Amino acid sequence: MALGTLARYGPQHGHQIRRLAEVTNVGEWGGVSVGALYRELRAMEREGLVEQVRTEQVGRRPARTVYQITADGRLELVALREQAIRLAEFFGPDPLGVALSFAVDGMDREELRDALRLRRGRLAISAEELAADRARLLAKGYLGAFQAAIMRRGVMHIETEVRWHDELDELLAEDAPLADETPPGQPSAVQAPPGRGNRLE
Repeated sequence: MALGTLARYGPQHGHQIRRLAEVTNVGEWGGVSVGALYRELRAMEREGLVEQVRTEQVGRRPARTVYQITADGRLELVALREQAIRLAEFFGPDPLGVALSFAVDGMDREELRDALRLRRGRLAISAEELAADRARLLAKGYLGAFQAAIMRRGVMHIETEVRWHDELDELLAEDAPLADETPPGQPSAVQAPPGRGNRLE
């Protein structure tokens, strides 16, 4: 995000980049750590990806360092962009999936449903807030059609997760077992029909 901003708009100080991140709400839908921006700029400077151009001071405000992207920074930007476009995974690590797959034994079914409903509610609110941010930014002219489409993708991801919660809640309502008692790779607990032994025919 920082390298792309410098490449697109030219030299910027950290506050300008941070302001763009806040206006576009990229921390919410893009996973950009806005609070770490200044630290990242200094790290990129050490790596030769950005360089200081000048220091600006307006009135009594603290002095601000203006950065520009370097040739190495442009190469890194291309590499990061290609990596992101090639990546086919929608999400990173899935602690919820791990917990539901391995750690629900002995858990009260209704407590599980209540906890998942609370999570579903929080997700639904996040989708509504992100959609409202998108509409506001569009109305103010901060987003073009392309950027709006990208934010819409984030909304759709969250809405899909909400629908999955609804489907899982229906499954839990049917009294299906919370866990398979047969470990993966072990012989199935299903017995062969009488008189046919254990052969597969």
